[in-house]
Amino acid sequence: IMRLLIILTIWNPSTAFLAPTRVEFGRRKGMVELAATTSSAIGAPVCEYKQVTIPTSQPGPPQQAISVEDLTPVINQYLGESGMKQGTVTVISRHTTTAITINERESRLAKDMARYFLQLAPPDERSSSAEAKDGVKYFHNDIDERPESEEEAERCRENGWDIDDPSKLQAWRDQEPINAHSHLLSMLLGSSESI
Repeated sequence: IMRLLIILTIWNPSTAFLAPTRVEFGRRKGMVELAATTSSAIGAPVCEYKQVTIPTSQPGPPQQAISVEDLTPVINQYLGESGMKQGTVTVISRHTTTAITINERESRLAKDMARYFLQLAPPDERSSSAEAKDGVKYFHNDIDERPESEEEAERCRENGWDIDDPSKLQAWRDQEPINAHSHLLSMLLGSSESI
C-alpha cells in the first residue's frame, strides 16, 4: 500500500509569473507536515492537499517485489474536482520505500523496470523474496542489532514502540521487514514529482 500526498497549487490568475513556493517538511510521529510559503507581494497560491492510499496491484500479503502503479486516474480525478486550469500538481510519497517517477504505463516496461531495479539493489539473502541473492547483506536488515543508537531508539518511542520493554522490543523487531533494497531503490528514483 502506498500512502501519497497530492498537492494541487492553483496560482492567482492576476499574477503575471509564478512565485517560488517553498514546502517545508518535518517529522512528527511518523507523519509528514507541510507548510507552504510564498511572497505576499505577488499573491498567495491556493493549495489543496489530498492524501490517497493506493493499493498494490499484486495479490496477497505484502511482498518484497517491485510494483508499478499508475497514478494518472487518481490525479486526473483530483484535478477534475478542483477545477484547476493552471498550476502545479506535486505528488509526494509518504513512505520511504515508495518512489514516484513519470514514465509510460506498459506492462513489458514494468517487467523491465522490476528486473533492472532488482539487479541494481537485489534483496538481501535473508529475504523471503524469490529474488533474494546469495552474498547480499545490508546493515539495515540486521534487525537484531536495531535500534543501534539512542537517536534511533527515540524515533521508535516517538512512533509508539515501548522498546525499553524486552518483549515489546522483540515485537518491534518481528514486524520490521527486511527491506534495505527498497529504501535504496526509492532513494535512486526520488519520492516526488511536480507536474
